[in-house]
Amino acid sequence: MRGLIRASVIFPAVAASLGAGVLALWPIGAPEPAAFPPGDAERGAYLARASGCVSCHTNAAAKGLALAGGAPLDTPFGTFVPPNITPHTTAGIGAWTIQDFARAVRQGISPEGDPYYPVFTYSFYAGFTDQEIADLWEAFRTVPPVADAAPTHDVGFPFSFRSGLKLWRAAYLDAPETDALMGTSSPWNRGRLLVEGAAHCAACHTGRTLAGGLDASARFAGNDSLPGGSKAPSILTADLLEGGWTVANLAYALQSGLLPNGDAFGGSMAEVVAEGTSYLTDADRAAIATYLLDADGTGTIPTPPPPATETPMAGMDHSQMDMTNEN
Repeated sequence: MRGLIRASVIFPAVAASLGAGVLALWPIGAPEPAAFPPGDAERGAYLARASGCVSCHTNAAAKGLALAGGAPLDTPFGTFVPPNITPHTTAGIGAWTIQDFARAVRQGISPEGDPYYPVFTYSFYAGFTDQEIADLWEAFRTVPPVADAAPTHDVGFPFSFRSGLKLWRAAYLDAPETDALMGTSSPWNRGRLLVEGAAHCAACHTGRTLAGGLDASARFAGNDSLPGGSKAPSILTADLLEGGWTVANLAYALQSGLLPNGDAFGGSMAEVVAEGTSYLTDADRAAIATYLLDADGTGTIPTPPPPATETPMAGMDHSQMDMTNEN
C-alpha cells in the first residue's frame, strides 16, 4: 500500500520534471541575418513612437528617464515591469548585438534564448523589415544610457516558469497580417500596416482568453480588463461609425487626445496619444483612421449621423471613456 502511495506521488512529480526538461530543451526562434543595413536614427525614432516603445518603456507618471523602464503593469498573471532599454551595458541593452535586438523585437526571445512574456507585444513586430530593425537599433543607441535597471517582474509559479511560455507561443504566436491588398488605396494599406503591426491596436482593444492570448472571436471588440483597471472600447468599424467618428475627427483625436464631444482620452489611451500617435504625421494618423473606418477596404466610408452634443462632466473617470461617444 505504501508503495502505491509513493508511486502516486512520485510518478506525477517525475512526469512533471520530464515535461519541464523537454520544454527547456525545445528550441524556439530562427537565426537573424549576420549583417543589417545601415540604420537611420530619425526613422527609427519615428517607428519607436509609432510602436509604443517610448510610452511603454518610460515611466512618465513618475517622471522617469526616457526608455529607462516603464510603469508596472498589473495583470492576472502577475506584475510586469517594462525593462530599461537604454544603451547602458549592464542596466540596459548596451551589451546586445543588433542580432540580439532583432531576435527580441521580432521573435520575442532574449539573448540567452529565453522566451519573453507576451506582455511585450513582439508578435505585432514580427513583420518589421531588416531596415526597420536597423533604424530602431540606431535610434536606441542615441538615447542617454541610464545606469539603473528597472525592477524585476513579480510573477509567481507556474507563470514564472519561462519555458512554459513555449506552449503559449505554439498556441497564440502568429505574425500580423499587414501585407498590402491589391485594389485598395495607399492610405488604407498604410493604415493596415500601422494598426495591425507597429501600433498593435489589437493588444488593447481585443479581449484575452484565460491563457492570456488574444481572443480571435472578439477582435477589436474592446477589452474591459486592461492592466491597472483601465478599459479599451470597441474599435469595430460599425461601432465607430455609430459613434459619429469620421476620418477627420478620429485623426484629430489621435493628434490631440480630444474627442468630438469636447472631452479627452484618459487612462492608457491618453499615454498612447501623448507619447505615440501625436508624433505621427498627419498622413499616418489619417491612414489609421481610414483603415479602422473601412475594415473591408471598400474605399467607401459612410457618413455617420451627427452624435448628440454633450457637455463634458467635471471629475469624470477618463479611464472608463468609451470611444463610441455613447457616454
